[in-house]
Amino acid sequence: MQVSRHRGDKSPAKPGGGEEGSGTSRSVSQYLTVDEDYVLPTGGEYAITINFCEASGPFARPVALREVLTSSVQLLGESSVGISEKVVLVDGLVFCAKRFRRVLVRKSRYGKSLERLAHVTTGCKYLVPLHGYIYTKRIKIVLCEYYAMGSLADLLAGARELGHTPLNWEKRIRIMVDVTRAISFIHNQTPPCQRYLAMNVHGNVKASNVFIKTDFSACLSDYGFVQLAERTDQASYSPSRRLPEVTNFDGRLAAESDVYNFGVMVLDMLGGPTAPFQTDSISKRLEEIKTGSLKFFEFVPEGWERKQAIDVLETALASTRRLPDTRPSIDRILGKLEKLLSSAESLLAHT
Repeated sequence: MQVSRHRGDKSPAKPGGGEEGSGTSRSVSQYLTVDEDYVLPTGGEYAITINFCEASGPFARPVALREVLTSSVQLLGESSVGISEKVVLVDGLVFCAKRFRRVLVRKSRYGKSLERLAHVTTGCKYLVPLHGYIYTKRIKIVLCEYYAMGSLADLLAGARELGHTPLNWEKRIRIMVDVTRAISFIHNQTPPCQRYLAMNVHGNVKASNVFIKTDFSACLSDYGFVQLAERTDQASYSPSRRLPEVTNFDGRLAAESDVYNFGVMVLDMLGGPTAPFQTDSISKRLEEIKTGSLKFFEFVPEGWERKQAIDVLETALASTRRLPDTRPSIDRILGKLEKLLSSAESLLAHT
C-alpha cells in the first residue's frame, strides 16, 4: 500500500488500528530540535486553528493545524476518501484524524454539515463522535474519537493472516447488533434532510468503519462523509461485484444501500472475505450449508450457535438482494438480531 506522509514524520508508516510503540511517538518540541529541516512552517494555513464541534463542548485550548500534522504517529488506514492517522497532541489527548483527499463542498457548507453530523453522533453511543474539523486550501481534516482496539476489519484480518484468536460467536453477534443499532438510529433521523444533507443515510457501512471498544462493543464511523468527500474507487463493477454499494442502482443515496452494505459486512464476518462475491452460489446451496455437507463458516459454530449463524446468514442474503425494495428494513433486521443476542446471552449464562 502506498502511503504519503507529511514532512514532520520520518518514522515508518504502519497500517492497522493497534497502539504504536513508544519509540515512534515524538512531540512537537522534539521535531523542532531534532527534525528542524522537516518542520512545517509556523504561519499561513498551518497556523489556522481546528474548529471544535459545538456538540462536543468547548475545548480547553486552541489547536493549530500544524500541531495536528506534526503529531501524527501512526497510519491507521487508507480508504476511498482519504487516510486516517492516530494523532497524539502535546498534552496527551489522542484523536483519529481523517484527512480527505478532495471534498465536494465549499468551506461554509463543509463546516455546517459536520456540525450537523456531530450533533447526531452525540445522541447515539453506537456512533463514533466527531470532535473537530478544519478546511484550508490544501488540507481538509476531521478529528474523531480514537479506539485503541482498532476496527472490525483489523480484528478479522488479525485472525485470518496473523493467527490471532478469532472472534467467538457471542462477540460477532454483539458487534452486528451494535452496528445495526447505529444504522437504525441514522435511518430514523427527522427531518431526513437538512440543507442538502441527507441525515437518514450513513452511506459507507463496512468493516473498516466499525470500531471496537475494549469490552468488544462496537461503534460506526464515517457517518455522512460520502456526501462531503470525493471517492477515488469509482471503477466500473458489474452489479454482483459492486462492493460496497454506496448508492442504489439508479444513483440515489438511500437507506436500502446501507442495508446492502451491512449484509456484505455480515457475509464477510460469517464466511470470510470471498463470501460477499458468492451470494448466488450461497443461496443455491443454502440447504447443504444447513445440513453441514458444505463448509461455509470460517469459524466453528456448534449446536445453538450454528442455528443462530444460519439464521443470520439468511438475513445477510436477504439484505444483499439485487432489488433495493426487496431488502428488509434495518429495524426489522435489528429486531431479529436482538432476539438472537438475548437468547445467546441467556444460554451462555446457564452453561
